[in-house]
Order: sequence, then structure tokens, then C-alpha cells
Amino acid sequence: MDKTGAPYLAYRDEHGALHLRALTDNDRSRTLGRRAEVDLPIPWDGEVSGVHAELEFVGGEWMLVDDNLSRNGTYVNGERIRGRRRLCDGDRIRLGRTLLAFKAAHAPSNFETTIANVEQPLHAELSARQRQILIALCRPYRDGGAFATPASNRQIAAEVFLGLDAVRTHLRILYDRFELGDLAQGEKRARLAECAFRLGLISQRDLD
Repeated sequence: MDKTGAPYLAYRDEHGALHLRALTDNDRSRTLGRRAEVDLPIPWDGEVSGVHAELEFVGGEWMLVDDNLSRNGTYVNGERIRGRRRLCDGDRIRLGRTLLAFKAAHAPSNFETTIANVEQPLHAELSARQRQILIALCRPYRDGGAFATPASNRQIAAEVFLGLDAVRTHLRILYDRFELGDLAQGEKRARLAECAFRLGLISQRDLD
């Protein structure tokens, strides 16, 4: 909780600087998005829509609302919301690539835990097999070619010595873990590779 006792959102900007945004009872509605005109702008994240989502104060509770405002969806604790969702203490909100942690007004204060929620990856640690799958998926990017595309299921299977069905199963798990299940099949593979590099799960050294 901040010094006023109000609930707040904790998040980091593109430079890694920590921000705490208090939510007071007087703010019955707050908009979030990439535009400078919204109440909580996130201009550094190209995956955030101009007006992405809204916070509403209803009956003493804060609600997160995404009524088809966003292009890429709004997630709470890894689950995409449709419509509105009541926020609870410690909830992690993802808009695009940006993670925000919600701290409730009347919950016991634990600043360190709230900040850790912002700093920790949204996704659980990968198993050794899942990491092998990711490395194989990203192998075509080894030479840094601008037009590289992720490896096919058959190429992955040959590299990690698994059957095609097992590769498909592992990829489905990874798509769900990285919250890519709603994307078109062709787009999922490229976005999964992008996430692996962006989150530091795979490096160029792994591809050598």
C-alpha cells in the first residue's frame, strides 16, 4: 500500500524504472493504453492498443474491463479476460508485453511481494524438454537472417528425437503458457520464437 492507504498498480517502464500509480475512490474510471491521452499511458509497448482497457471502481471494488477495446487482449494471472474482471490483491495484469501488479487497499502490506510480481516472468520455468523444443524452433534464426522463419514440426522432431505428435503436444503447452492460444496457427510459431528471445529464455549462443 502507498502512504495514502489507497490501492495501487506497480509496473516498470521501458527503462526498467518502477512506477506506483495510486487508485483513489475519486477515480471512478481510468483508461489504460498507448495513447498519451489515457489516464495510464504505456507508450513504449507497441503491442498495447491506443485505448486498451479500463479500470472501474464499482461497489468498493476495482474492476478491469476489456470490452473488445484491445487488439491483443488483456490478461489477469495468465487468463485472457472478456468483459470485466474483479481485481484481487496480488493479481498480475498483462497488456501487450507490459506487466502490472495490483495491490488492494485493505490487504496486508507486502511491498516486496508486489514488486517481485512485476519483476518475475509471467510464465513458469520451462522444463528441459520444453527448452529443447524452443531452441529447435528458433534454430533458423542462428545466422540472424531477416527473413528467417521458425522450424517446422518435422525439423523440431528430427533435432530433439521426438515423434511429430509429441512435438505438437509440447508446442500446444508452450502456446498456452505464453498466452498465444488465440492467435492464428501460422502466427503462433513466430510469436513463440519472439517471446523466447525477448524474455531471455533463448539466446543466440543456444543456437550455435
